[in-house]
Amino acid sequence: MSAPGTTVPAELATWFDRLSAALAEELPAAVELRHALHADPRISGDEADTAAAVVAALGLGEGQVVAQTGRLVRVTGGPGRSVALRAELDGLGVQERTGAPWSATGDVMHACGHDTHLAGLVALARAVTRVGGPAPLVLLLQPREERAPSGAADVVAEGVLAAEGVDSVVAAHVQPQLPAGVVNATPGPVNASSDEFTITVTGHGGHGGYPHTTADPVLALSAIVLNLQQLVSRRVDPTVGAVLAVTQLDAGTSFNVVPDTARARGGLRAMREEDRLALVRALTEVAEHTAAAYGCTVQVDSENNMPPLLNDPELARGAAGWLARSGTTVDDAWRSFGSDDFSHFCAGARGLMLFLGVDGGAPNGDGRRPGLHSPRFLPGDEVVGQVATALLAGYLAGAELLGEVAPPPAG
Repeated sequence: MSAPGTTVPAELATWFDRLSAALAEELPAAVELRHALHADPRISGDEADTAAAVVAALGLGEGQVVAQTGRLVRVTGGPGRSVALRAELDGLGVQERTGAPWSATGDVMHACGHDTHLAGLVALARAVTRVGGPAPLVLLLQPREERAPSGAADVVAEGVLAAEGVDSVVAAHVQPQLPAGVVNATPGPVNASSDEFTITVTGHGGHGGYPHTTADPVLALSAIVLNLQQLVSRRVDPTVGAVLAVTQLDAGTSFNVVPDTARARGGLRAMREEDRLALVRALTEVAEHTAAAYGCTVQVDSENNMPPLLNDPELARGAAGWLARSGTTVDDAWRSFGSDDFSHFCAGARGLMLFLGVDGGAPNGDGRRPGLHSPRFLPGDEVVGQVATALLAGYLAGAELLGEVAPPPAG
């Protein structure tokens, strides 16, 4: 399926109709599950209770433990070429301020919509369990999306997706930057890579009243920060873009003392791996030369948390067609410099991250609606069904690419 409105295989069209009807019947229970998950979230690395609750709602057995606190659950078929659907288990270290009757009461909150992702996944899986599906289906309940070490990277390293014969991995994520109800299915790069860096400048401290006797690391670091702001505009194609942001500074203990060291931390994001590598090299080069000009030395440490997220073009186009068939408005151009460790799955299988536009909740005092990671972020319950529909579109697109579609049962 290359575009909305094109002819689709008759068997898949029948599957779409049957699964859509079955999905609608599963939504009331899925909304209740969303409320229960939202009221009792777990932080990254401590998701075993959430995984157990989701597995219980699926009713398909305990599944296989992955990445310490995650689960892999097979819905249909056996190991072999399969489609996997992924949802995240973890919440964030945020105190909720939504006022919902089913608010979380502790220091953890589903402020990124993972509760809706999980509930939508369960609704679709239960529908497939009841009426069957066009292709073998695996569910991945992934831990540690919000915090390193990445749960997705650990799942890939464990080899479980390869062992299950997963051909395509599909996920859906709420996104308040898109109009409510619109689903984005952009082919190619859709999310940026993410690198963390630390710059430590070492000079020679001393009395603030005798600066000529010092090699001031604060001054050197300030110059480094300013010089780094030119890297993206001069090293990266402006039609592609990148982000380099210094977000933390740490130096000194007193107004009249020049310290020996000064430190900065920040992040680097790029849509292309070649740009990421070039910027990491340039960051070190600029820091070293600038520090030397001020009589200082520098140590640059960087860590890549995740690569760019690249949607498989065929999978994206196929899902867009099924979304259009469902009556959903589809966007195929939006991109974000946010990052998601789903990108690790795309290195070993076809990957597709669908972004669902949502209303984040009641406006703040300035009229702005809350966004992701806000303590007031609370999409409506209708989003559970929209997530499930997006995952269904991805599942059908993945089934079509397998080339062997199971016929629908008679009747």
